[in-house]
Amino acid sequence: MSDRLYEAAQEWADRRLEDIDEAMATKVEQALLEIEHLVSQSHNVAFEVDGREIRYEPTEELAALLRRQAEESGVDESAVLKMHVDLYANAFLDEVTDEQKPPGTPSE
Repeated sequence: MSDRLYEAAQEWADRRLEDIDEAMATKVEQALLEIEHLVSQSHNVAFEVDGREIRYEPTEELAALLRRQAEESGVDESAVLKMHVDLYANAFLDEVTDEQKPPGTPSE
């Protein structure tokens, strides 16, 4: 698990007065659901969070995508999945600061 994902879960927990483990499970589930839905149209994911380690068996469609991207980039499939999960780390927070927004995004 990356520091970015952990920090997003910690922020999620702080805002909702949740335990970090519950928040981590929520953030991981949200990210994996988004990724799986985009790739395989799946609406369910089964995973385990143990401290800062995530165990997940992707669908066949996602596994194939991860293999291709791993071969193209020369990195491990698990590293590719980790990068995808990191992309969604802050996507579900209620508030995003101006520093977290992409360049050129107007302030509210």
